[in-house]
Amino acid sequence: MPQPTSPPAQIVADTIIRTVELGVRITDAALDGDTTVLWCELLTDGPGVCPGCGLVGVYRDTVERRVTDVPVVGHPLQLRVRVPRYRCVHDGCVREVFAHDSRRLARPGWTTTRRCAAYVLGRLAVDKATVSAVARELGRSWDTVNSIAVTATEQLLLTAGPARLDGVRVIGVDEHKWAHVFGADGDGFVTVITDLTAVVAGHGPARLLDLVAGRSAAAMTTWLNARDQAFRDGVRIVAMDGFGGYKNAATTALPDAVTVMDPFHVVALAGHKLDLCRQRVQQDTLGHRGRTGDPLYRERRTLRTRLGLLTDKQRTRLEAVFAGDQHVAVEVTWWAYQQIIAAYATTDRRRGKTELASVIDRLRGELPAGLAELATLGRTLHRRREDVLAYFDHRASNGPTEAINGRLEALRRNALGFRNLINYRIRSLLHCGALAL
Repeated sequence: MPQPTSPPAQIVADTIIRTVELGVRITDAALDGDTTVLWCELLTDGPGVCPGCGLVGVYRDTVERRVTDVPVVGHPLQLRVRVPRYRCVHDGCVREVFAHDSRRLARPGWTTTRRCAAYVLGRLAVDKATVSAVARELGRSWDTVNSIAVTATEQLLLTAGPARLDGVRVIGVDEHKWAHVFGADGDGFVTVITDLTAVVAGHGPARLLDLVAGRSAAAMTTWLNARDQAFRDGVRIVAMDGFGGYKNAATTALPDAVTVMDPFHVVALAGHKLDLCRQRVQQDTLGHRGRTGDPLYRERRTLRTRLGLLTDKQRTRLEAVFAGDQHVAVEVTWWAYQQIIAAYATTDRRRGKTELASVIDRLRGELPAGLAELATLGRTLHRRREDVLAYFDHRASNGPTEAINGRLEALRRNALGFRNLINYRIRSLLHCGALAL
């Protein structure tokens, strides 16, 4: 057993550990393996009051309450707090024995201090640590730390309430694969809904608003209908990919909002058609899939490179590939792909909109035989013409939503996967929801 600390040392220890804010005072300290143990007394201003009848009790004995606090110099810290107990002498009270109020130290029934929850949230949300890493720091189990994080985040969401959605004018929506196991909620997919208002205004990042199980019009419609009318009336722009379900949901639930198909997905769609055309021509001309040394296969990455970024060597190789008549379809599809990129890259919005509209009109018109991929692209862009061209008027891109998707992928990898969608939603909101800690 260690020697009792002297009064000056107690003051120094209390100041360093800041135990006063927990309502306790350090009386002794020792090491228990890797854990620092502090014995403390509960700071009281008199006898305890019975929670049943409200009368002052008579001192009975003292019990020790053990709670985990924030780590000290990288080591787990346990507080062993002496808590007085009292007898209730009121004849009409059902309580016989009660402990002194220690809610300042920790919530009733909890084995961690109040500030421990704030520490867990900070490590997970700000430092992007894993639950396992925080559990090691605290010397507690994964389940305990995860429960703290879920409960504290739910409390943050409850405290923020509907006000968390105030001022949302631009939202982004996209699908996200959260689980890769059979039978997962929503077939392992969720609909990601983000706030892009600050991004479009140019004064802040995107933030995650919510995750909804499934990737369908019903998933998005259900979420929007669950919001109040003031929120739905405030949303002016919805940025999305080419999935028609999200378009239908936005049109139904937000009839006054402008839907925007963002450039990333338009260019990605055109690039996908270019790949399909290259693969088809490869099969038609050589009778097999691309192999090392095949002209088209060798230039597959060069074909997806923006025209202005091509080196002289790459240009020479492309010219050699396009010189063959058998590759005409690839050349025409490639040129349409480059024109779409160039339209988005134009600094003059009006000019860019006119150029992209011309590309859509040409692709929708009569195309020569052998350009099936371009014909399909033309039909898609024509069907979503207003959404595609709306980007030039509002500059709302779903790129920030894709960025949040990437952060969620990193979260899932660091956690070695999730099996519970409720936990995944809570952790995602803590990770990317810009909650006020």
